[in-house]
Amino acid sequence: MWELVQETVAFIKDKTNFNPEYGVILGSGLGGFTNDIQIQFTLPYSEIPNFPTSTVQGHKGALVFGTIGTKKVVAMQGRFHYYEGYDMKQVTFPVRVLKYLGVTKLIVSNASGGVNSNYEVGSIVLLKDHINMMPEHPLRGKNDERFGPRFLNMSAPYNLTMLAKAKVIAKSLGITVHEGIYLALQGPTFETLAEYKMVKIIGADCVGMSTVPEVIVARHMEMECFGISVITDMGDEENIEEVSHAEVLKAAEKAEPHVRNLIQELIKQG
Repeated sequence: MWELVQETVAFIKDKTNFNPEYGVILGSGLGGFTNDIQIQFTLPYSEIPNFPTSTVQGHKGALVFGTIGTKKVVAMQGRFHYYEGYDMKQVTFPVRVLKYLGVTKLIVSNASGGVNSNYEVGSIVLLKDHINMMPEHPLRGKNDERFGPRFLNMSAPYNLTMLAKAKVIAKSLGITVHEGIYLALQGPTFETLAEYKMVKIIGADCVGMSTVPEVIVARHMEMECFGISVITDMGDEENIEEVSHAEVLKAAEKAEPHVRNLIQELIKQG
């Protein structure tokens, strides 16, 4: 893994000569964030050695390098999911690469199903914690100490300073936000009503199919993480029949301008 990461990093550095401080992983329906970046380089995943290729509608599949204000940023237009058939090492490989390109702060976004009755479709949730119920752990297997420790402390997966700053920014922009706990399941099926109830009972506010493996690997390498989720469906009796990928994208796109503004300001003020 170390050699593959370094080979990929060397290729990207040779192509871009760019040292980003912030990495942003764009979830379903949130790919328009790249319009806020003063773009200097774009590298399709298909051209990057050792990179997987995104297969999900709404995920374009490119690394976008540029600036927001004075900050250097690299954005992932499209992520990789365990349900696509990749193993967790492949799913999180780009996060390893981002670290060695220079990224110290990782912002992850996603679309999720809400189980907190205070949420509604289009609600924006700032992640304060997560529950990992994926069937494979991204740190399973032999540990390479060059990346990070064998046993990782996950008491604070999401950076509290960034979370507090995001709440202040949201208030100043007039954006209503919630704080919540995200639970990760494998997918690709949307949850049954019984599964949504389980998610709520065990203490989560929303549920999705990504983000957690990326954050685990980022924390393994001491990156500061900030997570933001758009509620694209509500897991209750009244709404469950309406859940589809098209509806998810539609709901995410509606909330996208607010999410973009929030992330943009968080980076500028960072």
